[in-house]
Amino acid sequence: MTMIIKRIVLRFFALLAGASLIFPALPAHAEATIALTQLQSGMLIRGTSRSAVYYYGADGLRYVFVNDKTYFTWYNNFNDVKWLSDADLGTIQIGGNVTYRPGSRMIKIDTDPKVYAIGKGGSLHWVSTEGVAIALFGTMWNKQIDDVPDGFFSNYKRGSDITDASQYNTASVKASVPDINTDKSLLAPVSINVSASGYSQVAVTTQVGRTVRWANLDSQNHTVTSDDLSWGSGTMNAGVVFSKTFKTAGTYTYFDSYHPQFTGTIVVQ
Repeated sequence: MTMIIKRIVLRFFALLAGASLIFPALPAHAEATIALTQLQSGMLIRGTSRSAVYYYGADGLRYVFVNDKTYFTWYNNFNDVKWLSDADLGTIQIGGNVTYRPGSRMIKIDTDPKVYAIGKGGSLHWVSTEGVAIALFGTMWNKQIDDVPDGFFSNYKRGSDITDASQYNTASVKASVPDINTDKSLLAPVSINVSASGYSQVAVTTQVGRTVRWANLDSQNHTVTSDDLSWGSGTMNAGVVFSKTFKTAGTYTYFDSYHPQFTGTIVVQ
């Protein structure tokens, strides 16, 4: 089997698995793997044995580039990708998928003839006429459309229709979203440490969409387990981190399964 055929086969099975389809070559100047403590918001990261590339968000989660087309709306090359050990990469929870950069290209799916321009947060804006498409993307507008697999279309959300070119300016829309943190409105997580004394913050008030991050700084096992058992960390060994993004307002109470006297409350407004 030739190398080209092997690559096609790998891409096919990766698509079936819903995996990221990025295959960056190792730059000649690549450094050794970095430590978790060196991670910074906005970094591009990957493991040592797998080629999938992720965006490290301000919320401490990693976001998946579902294919190379999505990646190249944000970046021109792989020169800034940082390498982590597979074990360290595995400790960073996945926060979701990256969507096309707003103002870059248009997208559609095979089962829908409509063509959409992209807005902030993966919002879809139907380009209602050919005249509008030409005004926004030029006479070669039909060469600036990518098909998105139906399975990934759910990453996007329906926005307002574009019935007049004045409603959408590609340059200003693109400039308004310089990075993925901005596109997804990602914020630094609320940090709670777990130790032999319990949770460092027993009551936290935060806003919808904010991530809470628990880190086990103890030598003993702990958990973060909701009182109604609807969510939880499972066993957190020493050094393990668990993150949860609260997308609905409400009061969330939890406890430590290993030490039930340790309790906490998250109020999401």
